[in-house]
Amino acid sequence: MKKLLAILICKAGRFVGKLVGRGSSLPGKYALRICPDILRQVTLPPLVIAVTGSNGKTSTVEMIAAILRAAGKTVVYNEEGSNQIEGVTTTVLTHCTLGGVMKADVLLIESDERYAVHSFQFFHPTHFVVTNLYRDQLTRNGHPEWVFDALAPAMFPETRLILNADDPLSARFGVNRDNVKWFGLERCSISTEEPSGVYHDGAYCPVCKSPLKYRYYHFNHIGSYFCNECEFARPFEIDYAATELDLDEGILRIGDALTVHLAFRSIYNVYNILAACAVCHECGVPGAEIAKTTDNYILKNGRMVRFLLGAHHGMLLTSKHENSIAYDTNLRYVRATEDPCTVVVIVDAVSRKYYTSETSWLWDIDFDLLNCEQVQRVLLCGQYASDLAVRLSFTDVPGEKIELHPDIAEACETLKDGGAEDVYVLTCFSDRDKLLAHVEKEAV
Repeated sequence: MKKLLAILICKAGRFVGKLVGRGSSLPGKYALRICPDILRQVTLPPLVIAVTGSNGKTSTVEMIAAILRAAGKTVVYNEEGSNQIEGVTTTVLTHCTLGGVMKADVLLIESDERYAVHSFQFFHPTHFVVTNLYRDQLTRNGHPEWVFDALAPAMFPETRLILNADDPLSARFGVNRDNVKWFGLERCSISTEEPSGVYHDGAYCPVCKSPLKYRYYHFNHIGSYFCNECEFARPFEIDYAATELDLDEGILRIGDALTVHLAFRSIYNVYNILAACAVCHECGVPGAEIAKTTDNYILKNGRMVRFLLGAHHGMLLTSKHENSIAYDTNLRYVRATEDPCTVVVIVDAVSRKYYTSETSWLWDIDFDLLNCEQVQRVLLCGQYASDLAVRLSFTDVPGEKIELHPDIAEACETLKDGGAEDVYVLTCFSDRDKLLAHVEKEAV
């Protein structure tokens, strides 16, 4: 009786939530109060894929769903991003019959790193993808190794792991395990001999804490690493390896036969595609079908939005606040452009949950990347524009290029009044709509 009531309450709550434009986790919260082990009592599809990591979860999940659906599979996933146990419960029960049977081929779950152990206490994924573990949201997550310890109990022995071979901390999950598949990027044109960024989280071996050495880096601490003390190292054989990457031409080659053209020429996009290709191939989708879907794939989740503002063509690059590597990656994307441009950095909210106004993470971002000829102006906007101004005063970006516009609407009007150069906007997902209210979306 509790099982039926929990499913009915969840379905009703989700219906009402859709009418008012919210409520992706609250129905699951009420269902769990009625029947705390409801997720143990339902019948799930034969494939249960979980995706977690500091960055790239939402984009990777979207691509996995697109590939599997193009291959003819019915996929259910938490599209709205509610990735803790309440949101997972809402997703599962909303797509269940009243008898508790999910009518789908695949249950695909974006999972918060720290709460995965709670979401999967009643059922275990068949496949678990870890995109990366980076320094992220200090007020929530502390150090990445703390997040590793929180996530480790959710790595169940029977679950096949799909791991980023180039991230030392993520790769540690594969130590002494056989059921692991690896994805990664071989040495290519973007590889360097030294790490990028203002700190180096890959300085020490995550297993024995001895100094970690690198053959090359792709960005920050991501690359080919090895430890001389305990023999922990990037796996020698990568199951899903990007053998060639040309970001200028937007071409990615995976293995010997699969070629993907990149709609968004970012190193992040490369790793998201690799993760999606790996798990979909493990689930039986042929490489040719994977390539057909991922070729020139444009994300629908709003992480990248093209827009028009006066005579300007603009691109919004979502950078997760309190996550410096996300910012660094997008800053490198801007720096790689050749045409004159204006860069807008918006920090109007720091955290959706913890109202600490904690901005020390701004000092972890490599804003010196904006010190290049093509960046003509840098507009600092939002409630924390002054914090941004202080941070940039400690860079080599010329002061005459920096403008303070705390009011986002006023900044948009300033841009609209003159010029036709490209505009790149770096902001977080929660601040995105504050900009989009003042621009016209461009068809892509």
